[in-house]
Amino acid sequence: MIYELAHIEIQPGTQEKFEAGVQEAAPLFQRAKGCHGMELHQTLEDPNAYLLVVQWETLEDHTVHFRGSEDFQAWRALVGGYFAKPPEVRHATTVAKPF
Repeated sequence: MIYELAHIEIQPGTQEKFEAGVQEAAPLFQRAKGCHGMELHQTLEDPNAYLLVVQWETLEDHTVHFRGSEDFQAWRALVGGYFAKPPEVRHATTVAKPF
């Protein structure tokens, strides 16, 4: 399993609209090749900062298949207008799960 970890900073005062856009975009991810789930977390220290966590079967399911799709363009159309700056995206895999 590959985890897409996207740190997203949005424009102040747009939290409700941004969160609604993410909810509206859920079907785009649900039908994406290799997508196993998506979660949005708002940071406690800064209400304009979020962490989007998406589970992918492979790195290419995200970086090639999803990012190259019309659904990715639809995703950006729904939420991109709220970004204060481009998201910082990293990919991770689990290397230890002690409990």
